[in-house]
Amino acid sequence: MKVLVLDAEQRSALAVTRSLGRVQGLHIITAGSAPEALAGCSRYSRRYLQSPNPEREPEAYVAWLQDLVAQTSFAMVLPVTEITSQLLLMNSERLSGVHLPFAPYRTVMALADKGRLTDCARRLDIPVPDSRWYRCASELDATTLSYPLVLKPCLSKIYTQGRWIATRVRILRSSEDLSSELQAAPYLHDHPFMLQEFIPGKGAGVFCLYDRGQPVAFFAHRRLREKPPEGGVSVLSESAEVDPVMHEYAVKLLDTVQWHGAAMVEFRISPEGVPYLMEVNTRFWGSLQLAIDAGVDFPKLLWGIEQRLPLGAQEGYRIGQRLRWFLGDVDGLYIYLKGPYQLRHKLRRILQFLRPHLRHSRCEINRVGDMRPAWHELKLYLRNLAGR
Repeated sequence: MKVLVLDAEQRSALAVTRSLGRVQGLHIITAGSAPEALAGCSRYSRRYLQSPNPEREPEAYVAWLQDLVAQTSFAMVLPVTEITSQLLLMNSERLSGVHLPFAPYRTVMALADKGRLTDCARRLDIPVPDSRWYRCASELDATTLSYPLVLKPCLSKIYTQGRWIATRVRILRSSEDLSSELQAAPYLHDHPFMLQEFIPGKGAGVFCLYDRGQPVAFFAHRRLREKPPEGGVSVLSESAEVDPVMHEYAVKLLDTVQWHGAAMVEFRISPEGVPYLMEVNTRFWGSLQLAIDAGVDFPKLLWGIEQRLPLGAQEGYRIGQRLRWFLGDVDGLYIYLKGPYQLRHKLRRILQFLRPHLRHSRCEINRVGDMRPAWHELKLYLRNLAGR
């Protein structure tokens, strides 16, 4: 049987390819818009296909996939980005030969739309920041606002008139910040957004897998280092126990919508320890390989769900397993050393970077027996470095 893994440029696609490539009888085919891609370089990818870019050429991308599935039968097609997954779900009638391991499009958008998610959380008594919802910027009365606030578009990616618009979340500390953002982000004048109470604290999440409304597996981690250092993508993370309160809220939310497939439920933990629901990512996440290394093989479990195989009871996973994205960590160190930090803090960061953690620690991309993705990533990194 063949499985098509899309968005092969993503680290999560590499984790999926390596996981499912070990399943006996499965042939993994990867696809991406670049001539070469991270997951496509893996020894577990039997073939790599170059596709149109789903963000810049959405119509061409759907047509390409239509032609592909007309020629080749796939037991499962797995996109790992928000744009590709939503694009395929909204074109499900045209892609009748494509089996996607997702909830229906309406269900996915009920959680992906942060405005609708906030309303749902309120009904379920799940804590959310105080929020004001606006259909467009013309409804906004700036004289009634107090700061700081978080300006949050309801959708991370907006599909309109045959193209995608990428939005952004911004912390506003003054009316000048608001005016500047309204000018810099023209989509706010035509699409809904929220102004939310700013919650100080730290981010946390629960990683979930569901089978047609029934929970199958959960996982959690904590970020040890990020890029950029003040908050961003994780470059060093460690598996942790699932917080029981966040678990309760995640289950309440996903049970209510009869969820199916993977989801990451994100929270902001206030200094008082209250978890506020922030958003739900309705696909696999960037640090997926950490869960697999710790003992929760989400891609393999998802394959079993789609094939209706007996999964058995899901046991616990190793706490304290670490995952390091090495080149991301190098970038994070570089950004930190350029930042306005004291010398002693910079020296401590260098020592932390150099300190080996050999026990229960693995690199995300660099894997013995499957090194081509690491060489591919290094080649791109050096090329981008030369262009800086």
